[in-house]
Amino acid sequence: MFKYNCLNPIAKVGLDKFNKNFVASETFENADCVLVRSAKMHDLELGDNLMAVARAGAGVNNIPLDKCAEKGIVVFNTPGANANGVKELVIAGMLYASRGIVDGINWVATQEGNENVGKDAEKQKKAYAGTEIEGKKLGVIGLGAIGVKVANAAVNLGMEVYGYDPYISVDAAWHLSRAIKHVINVEEIYANCDYITIHVPLLDATKKMINKEAIKLMKDSAILLNFARDELVDEEAVVSALKVGKLRKYVSDFANPTTVGQEGCIVTPHLGASTEESEDNCAVMAVRELVDYMENGNIINSVNFPKIDMGVCASAGRVLVLHENKANMITKFSSYFGDAGINISEMNNKSRGNNAVSMFDLDDPATDEIIEKIKAVPGVFKVRVVK
Repeated sequence: MFKYNCLNPIAKVGLDKFNKNFVASETFENADCVLVRSAKMHDLELGDNLMAVARAGAGVNNIPLDKCAEKGIVVFNTPGANANGVKELVIAGMLYASRGIVDGINWVATQEGNENVGKDAEKQKKAYAGTEIEGKKLGVIGLGAIGVKVANAAVNLGMEVYGYDPYISVDAAWHLSRAIKHVINVEEIYANCDYITIHVPLLDATKKMINKEAIKLMKDSAILLNFARDELVDEEAVVSALKVGKLRKYVSDFANPTTVGQEGCIVTPHLGASTEESEDNCAVMAVRELVDYMENGNIINSVNFPKIDMGVCASAGRVLVLHENKANMITKFSSYFGDAGINISEMNNKSRGNNAVSMFDLDDPATDEIIEKIKAVPGVFKVRVVK
């Protein structure tokens, strides 16, 4: 029986995917696996019993990934589960910024009790006249699950779309419209596009990638949209650019003191994935990832360990080893099974950066003695007897 704990409210449709082998734990300390959305985990004590963390969403900045890896805790996220919700808000953001819709709504709200509001509106609307997005150029930086959906939707709206992603996956490429111009240098997007939207993960290499130098390359009429992470953009540079007319608008989904109330900034309260459908999709995917890992040892959509999938175990035993990615590890593990006369019917090994996973299907169950020997190998994070 596995114990799971929810650090944030998780949609019931997802929790219902847990089977009879799982039971809810009221405390984080006693849990074998955890579901989380936005709760900060960096200061939490990670017990030896904790085996997996599933983030019901894409971003994992609230989870100590390296600390988890060192303790053999697999961290999952749910890429693509909330992509449609974010895509729709990005499209709305382009329309808001283009048409003066927000300012117009705010003006109308001030006219309560004005019997001549209809006539006054006809005069006032000139102040909110904007531009259409059809025929304009959109630059999409990052062609993951969300970026691809945004790019394809923009094509269908009649926009000319530029896409930039030096690490685009095969799956994303298959789903990308052939009408999208894939550029090699992001500077081409800065220089040519009327709208620029960013959809990359927050890493040391991407932090404040939209900076003063990037803004200098953009059109004075450019509209910048950020529905990924606020730290991807040097927002102080953006506010300064808006004040001097270097940018037309900045649309962000991240409320903070730098942008809130600033001229030219349209800020929403992190609504990107806040739809019933997105929350349900994320919850379902996160639970399915946990169930597959806890019951079968398979790792799908992990952010700190490589993908490994050997299906449902049909052999007498299965052992999963989470370890450092270095030479002779598999040889050592295999020798312990061989010395005990246990045949390895199937095995797999995958690596990702400094971390690796080895999975062994056995003709006989592994003994406690073998497991202790594997645990004692330098560089082993955790050993799981899956079956």
